[in-house]
Amino acid sequence: MTGAVTGAMTEPRKIRITTFKERKKRGEKIAMLTAYDATMAGILDRAGVDALLVGDSLGMVIMGEESTLPVTMDIMVHHTRAVVRGTKRALVVADMPFLSYQINPEETLRNAGRLMQEGGAEAVKLEGGQSPEVIRRLVDAGIPVMGHVGLLPQSVHQLGGYLMQGRSEADAERLVAEAAAIAEAGAFAIVLESIPAVLAARITREIDAPTIGIGAGANCSGQVLVSYDAFGLFDGFVPPFVKQYAQLGETMTRAAGAYIEDVRTGRFPAP
Repeated sequence: MTGAVTGAMTEPRKIRITTFKERKKRGEKIAMLTAYDATMAGILDRAGVDALLVGDSLGMVIMGEESTLPVTMDIMVHHTRAVVRGTKRALVVADMPFLSYQINPEETLRNAGRLMQEGGAEAVKLEGGQSPEVIRRLVDAGIPVMGHVGLLPQSVHQLGGYLMQGRSEADAERLVAEAAAIAEAGAFAIVLESIPAVLAARITREIDAPTIGIGAGANCSGQVLVSYDAFGLFDGFVPPFVKQYAQLGETMTRAAGAYIEDVRTGRFPAP
């Protein structure tokens, strides 16, 4: 019996935010991947992944944009709904896109509500440590929130690029304080992106909420990767911390080439 199936049988039938907390207490890792459509979501869900992030990274890997900034609420609702339709067991978390939670509390609540009510998400994710009050308001309204500190893709222009964060002592202390404030506000988990492994380990020790690392070392409570990076489907830049488990893009290119050749030579369709 495979590990994925075994894991699916030993956990609750449906992964909940409480499963994350229980996993951290037991010292068991959380596996998370991105998904943007029902077909991919179904494949990853059957594999036994714990959570699916409908990331605004779809702006780059699906839409072909240079950043996540062009992604709108309507786009996020559309893709979240598709992922939910393909998922039975994994927890579905949807990114709140750029300017969907920075303007005012009322609009933030309305947009998060759309991701859950129209999109079917079971939690939302917000970037940045400036948002404890926002997180508290959403949690009080019954909306589970995942935080996100470190490299913030929505702030790429302000940060000067996709650079590792928390390298200086001052920046490290700031990120520790941000993560603690987000956890105190009620976030059920926090993504730590592109920060030194020793800093990620410290944050994981010092806060109660589980941490989900991406380019943050092995000592987080779990890990998340962009599935298009992990499976070799994205043609653009792949971060050096990504482990590529397959080269499906090359496989699909060869398969498409074989189909084209069959059509042109008359081998397909066969009699």
